[in-house]
Amino acid sequence: MAYQQIENYGIIGNMLTSALVGTDGSIDWMCYPHFDSPSIFAGILDENNGGYFKITPLKDNLTKKQFYWPDTNVLITRFMSKDGVCEVVDYMPVGKTKIGNNENRLVRWVKMIRGKMKIRVECFPSFNYARDTHKVILNSHGAGFYSEILNLGLATSVPLKQEGTGVVAEIEMKCGDTANFVIKELAAKEGCESCFADNVAYEGLVDTIDYWNRWVELCTYKGRWRETVIRSALTLKLLTFAPTGAIVAAPTCSLPESIGGERNWDYRYTWIRDAAFTLYALMRIGFTEEAEHFMQWIDERCHELNPDGSLQLMYGIDGRHDLDEMSLNHLEGYKKSEPVRIGNGAHKQLQLDIYGELMDAVYLYNKYGSAISYDLWTQLRKLVNWVAANWNKKDEGIWEVRGGKQHFVYSKLMCWVALDRALRLSEKRSFPADRTYWIEQRDKIFEEIMEKGWNQEKQSFVQYYGSSTLDAANLMMPLTFFVSPTDKRILSTLEATLKDPEEGGLVSDSLVYRYNVKETDDGLRGEEGTFNICTFWLVEALTRAGRKDKKKLEKARLMFEQMLTYANHLGLYAEETGPHGEALGNFPQAFTHLSLISAAYNLDKALK
Repeated sequence: MAYQQIENYGIIGNMLTSALVGTDGSIDWMCYPHFDSPSIFAGILDENNGGYFKITPLKDNLTKKQFYWPDTNVLITRFMSKDGVCEVVDYMPVGKTKIGNNENRLVRWVKMIRGKMKIRVECFPSFNYARDTHKVILNSHGAGFYSEILNLGLATSVPLKQEGTGVVAEIEMKCGDTANFVIKELAAKEGCESCFADNVAYEGLVDTIDYWNRWVELCTYKGRWRETVIRSALTLKLLTFAPTGAIVAAPTCSLPESIGGERNWDYRYTWIRDAAFTLYALMRIGFTEEAEHFMQWIDERCHELNPDGSLQLMYGIDGRHDLDEMSLNHLEGYKKSEPVRIGNGAHKQLQLDIYGELMDAVYLYNKYGSAISYDLWTQLRKLVNWVAANWNKKDEGIWEVRGGKQHFVYSKLMCWVALDRALRLSEKRSFPADRTYWIEQRDKIFEEIMEKGWNQEKQSFVQYYGSSTLDAANLMMPLTFFVSPTDKRILSTLEATLKDPEEGGLVSDSLVYRYNVKETDDGLRGEEGTFNICTFWLVEALTRAGRKDKKKLEKARLMFEQMLTYANHLGLYAEETGPHGEALGNFPQAFTHLSLISAAYNLDKALK
């Protein structure tokens, strides 16, 4: 197989795990049984050894089209030629279905729409990030793949033939013909015990469509760009882990931020920051159940504080603390972008901003969701006291730099938010609190940011104390009510940010870099693309400033709608957009989609 562009993929899932399906009909990434389990298909990280599951017609000059069934996470890849039209419908059953009844399965349903074609099926799993060998057993119900840690079945009535470590089939299909292929876990080493009739696969499809349609009906957003907002919400829903309520930052690992570079990270974990933002995005458009489940997860983490009273910045989706990072040197990486990393060493970093995002989410959940418990408040109070005592430390910041700690302005800002929201929440609920101490420290942070985080010569807030480098994270100042959106300092920061990078700014044709990698020692080599979340942050900052300046509101709308054109054919975004408009980084990215929802919500409200 050859590497697809990252933007050529769609995602399917079941809130346990997910899979990336290319426009060529190939599943090139899937971890099983959970998001952070070892991969069974990882062709996106090594085209020769990673493993894949491909269904495609044996035809030259095919026209390909990929789309979601409306308001669902059911993915259809359509192949068209002069001889016929064929569809591969990919879904993971959710809810109660005959083909999956709350079981962890992937279904590929093939249907010949017109004419006739020969369809080729290739399934070559590669277990444990291509580190484990496996045995193949064929029978009349499909194929069984048996490795040391996992037994996997490909259930089908289509006759399969073994080729090396995988299986293949070629099927002559004519108009009206259907076939199905189901990935499922096996227990015994006797091959697949059963396969499914095509009508059962179809009924599972209908039930899954119904599940997603009913979920979307809960959405309260009725404004402009509703279809775009719904797609982002559906994507965020896929990134939730149903058993615990945790939310992964992305379902992939080590997709590069620059082709051939080393900025390749594992995002299949739950960052306090990302998950708190996601909770806020979903809650504001009506999806309160996900917020409730995440708050339960947060409650559990707050009872597992570090010995010094702090929180870890990220956790496993099951709540585990150990996320040790390692490189898989036997995999070449996406388009030879090395190293391929699993685990994430940043979990040991100090990132002070997480407390602000957390307390803001808790405050909003208490206001718009359900009242938090006293027991949770007692744990949050400990965290807030830790923030009050430690906000003046250097940290690695939101961007998880590996070039050394600094007094990052955004980190100080979010410590201010943590104290501010704790004070508001304690007042609203009459909770016991160390108010005098919190107010004193909150005000100290404010004054210090204004004194040390402001660069008089540049007339802008900067990345860290004493620097002259801009940081797009500071666009959050008016969004968190730290300053008015029309404050002279934030307006001046906006103007500085809006300049081209060659002129010291961060914006290139409406796309926003998070910072200038040539000016910031982040401990890594190479370039990176523009950061999609930063573009949406700039849209929001302009939107709020636009309430007094219509030109800024007009600019916000144009920038937002231009950014929508950088989504892929399905409305999905990676972490970054590259210099040629390509998707870079892990995909799809929760950060991007939650910021899209927030920007759309506030921009639509401002335009009314």
